[in-house]
Amino acid sequence: MDPVAFEILGIAIRWYGILLSAGILAGILLAYYEAKRLGYDPEYIIDLALWCIPAAVIGARLYYVIFEWSYYKGDIMKIINIREGGLAIHGALIAAVITGYVFTRVRKISFWDTADISAPSIILGQAIGRWGNFVNKEAHGGPTDLPWGIMVDGVRVHPTFLYESLWNICVFIFLLIYRRKNEESGEVFLLYGILYSVGRFWIEGLRTDSLMFMGMRQAQIISVVIIASFTALIVYRRIRNKDKAEGSIK
Repeated sequence: MDPVAFEILGIAIRWYGILLSAGILAGILLAYYEAKRLGYDPEYIIDLALWCIPAAVIGARLYYVIFEWSYYKGDIMKIINIREGGLAIHGALIAAVITGYVFTRVRKISFWDTADISAPSIILGQAIGRWGNFVNKEAHGGPTDLPWGIMVDGVRVHPTFLYESLWNICVFIFLLIYRRKNEESGEVFLLYGILYSVGRFWIEGLRTDSLMFMGMRQAQIISVVIIASFTALIVYRRIRNKDKAEGSIK
């Protein structure tokens, strides 16, 4: 499949960008209607997106460049040329969460409620965006004899983009169900981080293009940190809320 969908005035419009944009749009629409359902002014979701999306792109690029500095150092044009690839989802998520936290503090809106509203939208966008890797024939795994393997440069390889997309859809469905029944603010977002990281840890072990840090796969390190810290946060916040509830009864 040709990575270029079409051209406008000589500028190539790539499928990767189209799929990423589709994922972002789907996520914004979902968050918009969820905010409305919960009684928030849904327009704040649009404002939030206008800040978080550019921050996520910058964060994704900076994160990738930092871990591939030997290739990018000394060449500013390479650093800013994202059309040649080089975006890391963990960098995007870190930048978006930080930006979202500042945004909610300035607007005096609950960060945890906003994070819960946004979490299913984020994982849905990730599920859609991963198909851009299929078009580019990147982010794939090593050789396999499995019938669902895809051909890349004449070799049948693991379609790790597909594994992650399917896993993300499962997490998305779970989060939609869980947030309808859960009353603990923040847990939908924290569970998103945990569940996504569980899948990412396994899938990353199959990939052949992982960013490395001290001989280890960087994404697996981050996944372990997120799983441990977010699990600890859930336990801590439940204990704290339980103590508050018991204290109010007394």
